[in-house]
Amino acid sequence: MQDSDPPSGIEEPQKLSDTDQAKVDAFLARGVNAVERKPFKPLFLIFLLIVVVAGFSLLSQGIAQWAEIY
Repeated sequence: MQDSDPPSGIEEPQKLSDTDQAKVDAFLARGVNAVERKPFKPLFLIFLLIVVVAGFSLLSQGIAQWAEIY
C-alpha cells in the first residue's frame, strides 16, 4: 500500500485544482527549489563555531601581547 492511497477507499477532495497544482509543481521544479542539497549537519556547525571563536580568542591574545597591554 502506498502512502498516497486513501485508507478506506473513499477519495479525499482535491485541495488544489489541476492548473493550480501544475503551477505549484512548476515553481518547485525551478530556481532555488530545484537544487538538491546535502543534509544539514548541526555538529559540523557547532565544531566550526568553536574553531572560529577559539581563533578569534587567540588572535586577540596575540594582539594584546604585541601591543604590550597584556
